Amino acid sequence: MIRSFIRYLKGYVKIRIQGFSPERFLNMCSYHDIYIWGLAPAGNGYEMYLSIADFRRLKPLARKTHSKVKLVRRCGFPFFLFRYRKRKLFFFGLLICIILLKIYSLFIWDIHFEGNEKWPDETLAEYLKSEGVAPLMLKSEVDCPGIVKNIRKEYNDIVWVSASVDGSRLKIQIKENDDTFLSESGAAGADEKTSAGGEERPTDLIAASDGVITSIVTRSGVPQVHVGDEVKKGDILVLGRVDVVNDSGEVTGYQYQQSDADIFADTQLEYTDSIARTYQEKVYDDKNRYQPYIRVGEVRISIGSVSGEYENRELSVTEHPLKAGENFYLPFSWGIKKARSYTFQKKTYTEEEIRRILSGNFQQFCKDLEEKGIQIRENSVKIHLYADSASASGTLWLNERITEEADTEILTIERKGTDEPVGTDD
Repeated sequence: MIRSFIRYLKGYVKIRIQGFSPERFLNMCSYHDIYIWGLAPAGNGYEMYLSIADFRRLKPLARKTHSKVKLVRRCGFPFFLFRYRKRKLFFFGLLICIILLKIYSLFIWDIHFEGNEKWPDETLAEYLKSEGVAPLMLKSEVDCPGIVKNIRKEYNDIVWVSASVDGSRLKIQIKENDDTFLSESGAAGADEKTSAGGEERPTDLIAASDGVITSIVTRSGVPQVHVGDEVKKGDILVLGRVDVVNDSGEVTGYQYQQSDADIFADTQLEYTDSIARTYQEKVYDDKNRYQPYIRVGEVRISIGSVSGEYENRELSVTEHPLKAGENFYLPFSWGIKKARSYTFQKKTYTEEEIRRILSGNFQQFCKDLEEKGIQIRENSVKIHLYADSASASGTLWLNERITEEADTEILTIERKGTDEPVGTDD
């Protein structure tokens, strides 16, 4: 491929050799290091390709071997330039295109996200725009480490981010933490484990649900339960307060720390899911409207309209960005906005369909539990059919991690002989 491209840039010709002994001519070419390729018989002679420089060396060889050299075709970029030498506007336009492509390559024209499920592309793009990162910005102004740091700081449930520039595209790969649950106040993340002064906040581990302890591995804190103990929701499992005693066994103070342990227990979970026997199904008709458009940067130029006197309609947009190669995106795109008209038709599920839907929902529910590290040991979920509805209900016996953080109660001890309380928070 590279050799063919070099030949095209330098130029080459196709010739035909005829005469008394064309084989002798070929031997002479080999003796004088004249490189030929594409050799093929043609009538009483041969046709072949060779470079322009080697073609100029053929005259004495043809005279010596009594051969006739006929030029069949000229190929390559030099002949292309010579053929269109009078079309100055064409070459001027070609030069302008090269300059524009070079200018376009200095900018970011597309931001692509991968791995994000909880946070949609639009939300992340809007946040990056507020930080000054958006299409039409110069590549030299893209701070990939800064983008990674800002996203990690803004979204606590994103555990890993990678930002890179590929061609004219800013590619951002994201890994979200599936086990992160935000509280109602929205306060969650590792920063809460430290106090305002930057010190560790003492915490206990409490039971998040009722259960029977099956395993416990404590790394810090004082365990309050053992394997086989039955606990209720809210019971302290690991205490973040350690007693400091003297030689007499008296408590003289306390040390506080963040509790850390892996505690698993057998728990029960009640499952219920129900659906109605009847449902409304969309029935599409032939009343469709299309609105083609082209987009240049942030400006969109549309042709026609999708608005109409539809009682119900479904909108969809298909957009195709223009790009040169794999990652060189241009600031142009085209697409079609489509509106489909539909009506609702009342239908009734069959018993087989109901069982399939409820079974599929339950299997997906079990899959979600397993992805969170929860082991399902047994279940008694059954499907019940009624006149107007159907339901799946029962109990699941699980084995799961039941630890939940809570603030440690700070205690003080009064020294004998003084009325001043003494707190030992160190």
